[in-house]
Amino acid sequence: MQPLTPRGLRGVWASVLLPVRADEGIDMDRLAVAVDRLVAAGVHGVYTNGTAGEFHTLSDAEYDAVHELVAAACTAAGVPFQLGASHPSGQLSLERIARAVRLGPAAVQVILPDWLPLGEDEVLAAVARMAEVTDGTPLVLYNPPYAKTQVGPELFGRLADEVPALVGIKVPGGDAGWYGRMVEAVGDRLAVFVAGHTLASGRRLGASGAYSNVAALSPAGAARWYRQMDADPDAALDLERRLRGFLDAHIAPLARAGYCDPALDKTLAAIGGWAPIGTRVRWPHRWVDPDLVPALRARAREAVPELFTDGSAARR
Repeated sequence: MQPLTPRGLRGVWASVLLPVRADEGIDMDRLAVAVDRLVAAGVHGVYTNGTAGEFHTLSDAEYDAVHELVAAACTAAGVPFQLGASHPSGQLSLERIARAVRLGPAAVQVILPDWLPLGEDEVLAAVARMAEVTDGTPLVLYNPPYAKTQVGPELFGRLADEVPALVGIKVPGGDAGWYGRMVEAVGDRLAVFVAGHTLASGRRLGASGAYSNVAALSPAGAARWYRQMDADPDAALDLERRLRGFLDAHIAPLARAGYCDPALDKTLAAIGGWAPIGTRVRWPHRWVDPDLVPALRARAREAVPELFTDGSAARR
C-alpha cells in the first residue's frame, strides 16, 4: 500500500465497526460483510481501532484477526487502509505498531499513553518513539476531547518539526480562531482531520478530511457529500446544517443519557442499515435498544435524504 503523505491524506475515511455476538465475541462473518461493503462504498479509505472500533477491548488475538481481515480485503480492492495501534499503555501500543506495519498499511494510527497526563516533552518523546517502531510507515495521532493529554496547535507544530513520520492528526476541530492557530502552527505539514459532521464548514477553514461518523451512518452518502463540497459548497453546507440538526435532536440525547461513542456510532450504522453490524457494544458499556432504530431511521431520512439515495437505509 502506498504510504500516505500530509498532502495525500484527504477525504472521508470509514471506521471498521465490530459486530458483537451475545457471548461478547466478534462475529467475523458479519465483520467480513461490513468491510466488503465499506470498500465498495467509494470512501477514500478504511481504518481500524478508533474509539468506535472499541480498540480498548481487544485481545491481542482479536487485534490480529481484525487487522488481517481488513488488510486482505482492502489490498484486494485497492482501497487505502490505516491500522489503529492505539492502546492506553504506551508499551503495548509499541507492540501493536510493530505487528500492524507488517500488514502494509498506508499509515498507522495511535493515541498518546493515557493513564497519566503527559508534559510537552513527554508528548514529543512518545510520538517520536512510536515513529521509530513504524519503520517508515507514516503515523497519524488521534487526540480526542476525552484524552488525558490535550494537544494544542502549537504543540502539533513542534511535533511536525520533530517527527517527520507524523503525517496527520485526528482532532475534534474548533472555531475559526482554532483553525487559524492550526494553520499558523502546522501549515501543510500535517493533514488535519476533524469530526465528520463538521467537514463541509471545516474544509473551508483548512481541514483535510474526517475519520467520519457520517460514514458510520452512510459510507456511500458521506463520500458523495465530500464530492459535493467541491461541486456545490453551499449545498454541502446546507446538508451539514440539517445533519447537525438531526444529530442534536436525536443522537445527542443518547449521549447525554450515558451511551458511549461506540454505541452511538453503531446506532448510526443501524440507522443507515448498510451492513449487519447491530447496536451491541462490548462490556461494560450499554448499547442502544435496536427497537429505537426504525423511528430514528425515519427522522434521518427526513433530515438528510441525500445520504441515502443509494438505498443503504433499506438494507439489513
